[in-house]
Amino acid sequence: MAFYFSLFLRKFKLKQKNMATKVNVTWMEDMAFEAKVNGHSIIIDAEDKVGGKDRGPRPKPLTLVSLAGCTGMDVISILGKMRVKPDFFDVEVEGELTEEHPKYFHTITIKYIFKGKNLPMDKLEKAVSLSQDRYCGVSEMLRKSSKLTHEIVILD
Repeated sequence: MAFYFSLFLRKFKLKQKNMATKVNVTWMEDMAFEAKVNGHSIIIDAEDKVGGKDRGPRPKPLTLVSLAGCTGMDVISILGKMRVKPDFFDVEVEGELTEEHPKYFHTITIKYIFKGKNLPMDKLEKAVSLSQDRYCGVSEMLRKSSKLTHEIVILD
């Protein structure tokens, strides 16, 4: 029995190790940094008024991009399993920052925008709920510091 428990623990620890994610952000000049993520490069920078040259997005809005991408991928994947394919799908995320430092998004609204013929609202709602309540890790992280709300919009 101890042998099997030891194997279980070893497998569990290996799985935990593989779950780590590493990024690298290297200072370029002024307020610009080059971020290396999954083999891709992104330049992040600040506005002119704080010493940047606006060569790339700011870090906080990229948090909203991560949220939109994470939940968007979930929803499309879940809808695919339900055999629902919208003609158009967009995830719009808006965050409101606190007044005081450290400024963070205290409220985040996610708008799921669909277009297509005869889209079943019940399946859209289920896909969005599964993403928000079960699958989207970015939503889960942000929910610890922010109020997250969402709505579904179907365009004609």
